[in-house]
Amino acid sequence: MEIRKAEERDLPRIMEIYAHARAFMAAHGNPKQWGATNWPPEEAVRCSIRAGESYVCLNDAGRVAGTFYYSQGPDAEPLYKNLTEGRWFDDSPYGVVHRIATDHSEKGIGAFCLNWAYEQCPHQRIDTHGDNTVMQNLLKKLGYVYCGITHVAQDDDPRLAFEKNARIPVRPDNDNEI
Repeated sequence: MEIRKAEERDLPRIMEIYAHARAFMAAHGNPKQWGATNWPPEEAVRCSIRAGESYVCLNDAGRVAGTFYYSQGPDAEPLYKNLTEGRWFDDSPYGVVHRIATDHSEKGIGAFCLNWAYEQCPHQRIDTHGDNTVMQNLLKKLGYVYCGITHVAQDDDPRLAFEKNARIPVRPDNDNEI
């Protein structure tokens, strides 16, 4: 597999993957995270592509099999300043992954994308809906630790915030919530 920046020509495939992801989430007990608002809208994806913050994951055959938003810096996600019911490990610059989705054509695409992001910056933050147990399990498997609650602009549902930081060791049972 390979990660590259998304290009305008990828937009139809990216939107197809997001439609697949909405259906997958709904079928697995998470209909509200993206389904209620038909998230993400094409214009948001288009803006991310223009900003160089939209990525695609190519399978070994060269087909786009996954997509995500990625940014890094001291305030990569301004909404993360308002974490409640917990705290972040530290305030050092971090990377953030949003809108990660795959076509489920093969196993491991999501993990590959998240591991790629961690290679870019060994301090990552991410959030997901409380009903998204598939993503929560993947994050815990990859060593992310639950840190608290955050909110997004798209809806009123709280999001579970996770962090992975190379400077903070994670116990093998990943039971070290902050």
